[in-house]
Amino acid sequence: MDRFLGGSPLSVLVRLIFISLLVGAAMAFLGLSPQNLYEAAGRFIRSITNLGFGAVREVGQWVVAGALIVVPLWLLMRLFAGRK
Repeated sequence: MDRFLGGSPLSVLVRLIFISLLVGAAMAFLGLSPQNLYEAAGRFIRSITNLGFGAVREVGQWVVAGALIVVPLWLLMRLFAGRK
């Protein structure tokens, strides 16, 4: 359990509480609240979905175009690296 958590459970709990306190104080200083962050994330997701699937298609075209260059170069590098 210690290896998974990165230390004893009690010490990990104390560190998490301390870090949470620091982050909470920084958020309060900046005027951020969990509710504001949640609402902003919702607006972000809605704006992405409002873009429609045309944006997804365009990104897919970019991936294919990049792969036309990257994959052959990668394959050549692997072939020549094996000959050393």
